[in-house]
Amino acid sequence: MITDKQLKQLWKDFFTKHGFVQIQNSSVIPENDPTVLFTTAGMHPLVPYLLGEKHPSGNRLFNTQRCIRTGDIDSVGDYNHNTFFEMLGNWYLGACPKDEMIKLSYEFLTSKDYLGIDPARLSVTVFEGDEIAPRDELAAKTWEECGIAKDHIFFNPKEDNWWALGSGVGPCGPDSEMFYDSGKEKCSPECKPGCHCGKYNEIWNDVFMQYRVDNAGEKAKLLDNPNIDTGMGVERTICVLNGVKSSYDVGAFKEIIDLMDSKAEIKNSDETVRSYRILADHLRSSIFILGDEKAIKPSNVGQGYILRRFIRRSVNHARKIGLDTKYFNDVVDHYIDYYSYDYDILVKNREQIKSELNTEVEKFAKAIDQGYKEFEKVVNGIERHKQFAKEGEVVENIISGKAAFRLFDTFGFPIELTKELATERGYEVDLEGFEAANKAHQELSRSASAGAFKGGLADSSYENAKLHTATHIMLAGLKKMFGDQVEQRGSNITPERLRFDFNLDHKMLPEEIAELEAFVNNVIAQNIEVTCKEFTVDEARAFGAHGIFDSKYGEKVKVYIIGDVDKQICGGPHAKNTGDLHHFKITKEESSSSGIRRIKAILD
Repeated sequence: MITDKQLKQLWKDFFTKHGFVQIQNSSVIPENDPTVLFTTAGMHPLVPYLLGEKHPSGNRLFNTQRCIRTGDIDSVGDYNHNTFFEMLGNWYLGACPKDEMIKLSYEFLTSKDYLGIDPARLSVTVFEGDEIAPRDELAAKTWEECGIAKDHIFFNPKEDNWWALGSGVGPCGPDSEMFYDSGKEKCSPECKPGCHCGKYNEIWNDVFMQYRVDNAGEKAKLLDNPNIDTGMGVERTICVLNGVKSSYDVGAFKEIIDLMDSKAEIKNSDETVRSYRILADHLRSSIFILGDEKAIKPSNVGQGYILRRFIRRSVNHARKIGLDTKYFNDVVDHYIDYYSYDYDILVKNREQIKSELNTEVEKFAKAIDQGYKEFEKVVNGIERHKQFAKEGEVVENIISGKAAFRLFDTFGFPIELTKELATERGYEVDLEGFEAANKAHQELSRSASAGAFKGGLADSSYENAKLHTATHIMLAGLKKMFGDQVEQRGSNITPERLRFDFNLDHKMLPEEIAELEAFVNNVIAQNIEVTCKEFTVDEARAFGAHGIFDSKYGEKVKVYIIGDVDKQICGGPHAKNTGDLHHFKITKEESSSSGIRRIKAILD
């Protein structure tokens, strides 16, 4: 049996051997990208470099990236949906040697020194071509030369084998997906890679970003700076290699489910397996968010809302299997110990993770109590309606879907609990209305948390870059005013405004806000050129650069320099000159959390 640790080591050995440089994985909270809540793909942190900016580690890179996707959160509990996952990736920046990448893919998959998959069990898909771009004959030809049988190479349309931004305009290109044949019989004569019957399992995807489309419907043109991005999901690949159907049957998940099974009153079975899986998944995601460099805490907005939902769903499903939430600490310790070899940040933040998790669990217990009271209010309201109903008006014992969803969304009250209490009181629940309200809420959540790379590319505008530069100047001003202990604790930038979190022990006074504005605008007025130099991390520190998220840095880093004002380790993008920022205005200063202040500002 191959483990996830072994797979990641093989990945490292293989790409190091072939001249690629390993880069550190990034935070699960995107840097200056308002379009998504979490880092959802390995390519996401590399957006500036995929757009042409030079990477300090060169143009042949690889890593293992921690990711979170929440668009399918309600599907978690089946055999293959996870919210947190690890993605193996490698990149060619500014080049698209398609045949070379395909040959590397084939070698890693089939070589006895690496995954050792029988080529006869591999199938691949390539782009069939259309009026926008030609058929990808080079990809098909290279796969056949490698050793993939011709009848195992499938040409697919754009919806299956083409990567593009949501609008269809901008960088784009064909991809080639690799599938492992499970050995099952075909479900039909039409069964082929991409069918969901379980015969073919996708394990790798090579994306060739070699074109651009200037206007919708126009023919694609070759990019001046093409790229290749690949992605292999760790959990999915481990399932395939070990011949198991579910990611919950191997690795950390299996160990955690066995641990919970030893503590729970209701054992793991066909009836309870979904609750065990949701617990294993949601607690792991919560640990990686709580232990992240950017210190996200449960709240009612953004990443904090998703974190709160993970924890509250965990509590609900712990109740279903009779697992005392005091054992959550054991789960935290087991996960941290399991992943410590890759994520020392979790070890460092172990006690913080436990503290925040336990605090939220306690808050939720109080919310559930409030939920019981709100349920009684709903029933009492219906009873009063009966009492004062007009003659001939019929008031049924039905709790509306809207009321049931409010209990669920606001108080974390499970719909099952609402149904159970309703039955005890002789009531029914409008489940169709509840599902409609829940679906509408999911669509809003999905639009906020999906579309990772698409949004990131679309939003890398110069307005965004100018606001990013403004945050550097503002932090320099805060350090000058309050001391070097002030550090960034979070940042969110749209083309219209910046939002910046930092540590400070008091609410800023009006005169302090005015002083900070004056500092930034003075720097803007000086028309200082923004320059960039590359250093090793040690050289950057010796140079006087600052940066708080050391764990994400590779061997070399970029330091953006604003005259004598600021020297900061950062990936960009930035304005070329401070004069481009025009005028800086703080629109709001408020509390973000205990000891953390938040500034919102604009450039006008």
